Amino acid sequence: MVITAAAVIVPLGVLFFVSGLIINLIQAIFYVIVRPFSKNTYRRMNRMVAELLWLELVWIVDWWAGVKVQLYTDPETLEMMGKEHALVIANHKSDIDWLIGWVFAQRSGCLGSTLAVMKKSSKFLPVIGWSMWFSEYLFLERSWVKDENTLKYGLERLKDYPQPFWLALFVEGTRFTQAKLLAAQEYASSNGLPVPRNVLIPRTKGFVTSVSHMRSFVPAIYDMTVAIPRNSTPPTMLRLFKGQPSVVHVKVKRYLMKDLPKTDEAVAQWCKDIFVAKDDLLDKHKAEDTFPDTKCHDIGRPLKSLVVVTCWASLLVLGTFKFFRWSNLYSSWKGLTITTVCLAVVTILMQILIRFSQSERSTPAKVVPSRSSNGGESSSHHVHDKKQ
Repeated sequence: MVITAAAVIVPLGVLFFVSGLIINLIQAIFYVIVRPFSKNTYRRMNRMVAELLWLELVWIVDWWAGVKVQLYTDPETLEMMGKEHALVIANHKSDIDWLIGWVFAQRSGCLGSTLAVMKKSSKFLPVIGWSMWFSEYLFLERSWVKDENTLKYGLERLKDYPQPFWLALFVEGTRFTQAKLLAAQEYASSNGLPVPRNVLIPRTKGFVTSVSHMRSFVPAIYDMTVAIPRNSTPPTMLRLFKGQPSVVHVKVKRYLMKDLPKTDEAVAQWCKDIFVAKDDLLDKHKAEDTFPDTKCHDIGRPLKSLVVVTCWASLLVLGTFKFFRWSNLYSSWKGLTITTVCLAVVTILMQILIRFSQSERSTPAKVVPSRSSNGGESSSHHVHDKKQ
């Protein structure tokens, strides 16, 4: 079983990391040569380049694993997705919520300008973390004393962003597990708060800060509710790489930023009320195995990601063949040793990526939720993790 999994994961890892390093190099060149003279020109170029990497992960969802993502929303929200700046909030249900967000962003035409608020360690992930850093993802340390100014500065930078972007913020502060739910229920009971059943208690400081800084240039908030049907196994990175399918239901509701309350305290309460309503909605989903009174839209399975991966794979195979033919590496023990070491490195990097995404290995935020204000943190995509 392990050998079979490795036979699938290692070739995918070679493709992802080799193409990713090429993308990172191009991003670095643009960052040094273009960005000092025109930040927005750099952003437009980086958007196209980053998409060539992120489409590989979308391909894994759509074509390799065959994950079926079903969108439940109203026609107006569907029409506006990808045509405006938006702050995206969602429950953190599965290991790959950020990647599900990327699927929606790709369908909406804004994959390359999808952003997220993520934990600081994410930017050190080889290839994908570096790509996110070049794309202006916001990285926090989960300590509000350290993160407040970082978040405010990052949000201010987005004021002149030239294309529609989505900024994902997982306000629960960590990925959902049963252990974290029990802790949230105990905290809610002891503090007279609504006891959650399907979500964690939102940490609202990051959300309040985001709203206060983005009101003037971001017109909408997209509230996404992620649910897994009864007859489906929750998707994970490992299942994706193994080509194992899943079904994911996502309901999206659009709120106008101008309709939100004006005070920070009221905005924080609005966020908490949204999650109470989300909890009730997930109860209904459990009962009916769908989101009631909301139309399901077919988001399709576009060819773009398949074409990109096919091109990358063809270039990699051709380049590898020509390199080994030129170098004669396979004719010596030294060449075989180098090849073995490279494959071992790719295997380790793939394990790091898989383990990093696992919810049971995620850690809760350091600050205990309070009634008035709490820190927010995200992972695309996801978007952002996680958006990722």
